[in-house]
Amino acid sequence: MNIIVAVKQVPNPDTPAAQFKIDEAARKLVPPPGVAPVMNGYDANAVEAALQLRDATGGSVTVLTLGPAPARETLKRALAMGANQAIHVDDPAFNDGDSWQTAYVLARAIQKAGQFDLILCGRQASDTDAGQVPMGIAEFLGLPGVSPVQKLEVSGSGLRVERIVEDGAEVLDVPLPAVIAVSSELNTPRYPPLRGIMQAGRAQIPVWTAADAIASEGPR
Repeated sequence: MNIIVAVKQVPNPDTPAAQFKIDEAARKLVPPPGVAPVMNGYDANAVEAALQLRDATGGSVTVLTLGPAPARETLKRALAMGANQAIHVDDPAFNDGDSWQTAYVLARAIQKAGQFDLILCGRQASDTDAGQVPMGIAEFLGLPGVSPVQKLEVSGSGLRVERIVEDGAEVLDVPLPAVIAVSSELNTPRYPPLRGIMQAGRAQIPVWTAADAIASEGPR
């Protein structure tokens, strides 16, 4: 199973609230000085789910992020965990994009990345808690999308997933390809081994600009 995982770099949620400041003029968060950002927690669950599915069924895991140069560290963590390859979409034209713009660019980049069976995302990002991008990707690609998912398994030619609802959970059979946004109940992300960290540090990660990511549609 060839899986693409969309990941995001976010401010470290363990940072004391007093260290965060808001730029009133720009209406945006000012990153705390001296505190490195991290991979979004739910996205780490998505990477772990992808690795487990790949190990069970074969195939590959590609991680994809949209963001400025520091976001590269999030891709390196995913590679250290065991992902096969990574793609970094970085262009000033995409800075400060809203959920619609982010979902559109990621969807086009996913098309360009090549053949895939499944797209995994975290259910939401810890810096905005919007939870809109995964289903936006599904809409732009014309694929079924389910969020938030706390359990998934291969079932025939598709997946059987357990989606969290207000009064419990519902079980759905989802054909592939599809977009699944996972929750933290799904698994516990593995800690990258030292060998993986060293290999990720040497990895050559391609960087796509706006023209690269959205100039043309690739296969799906």
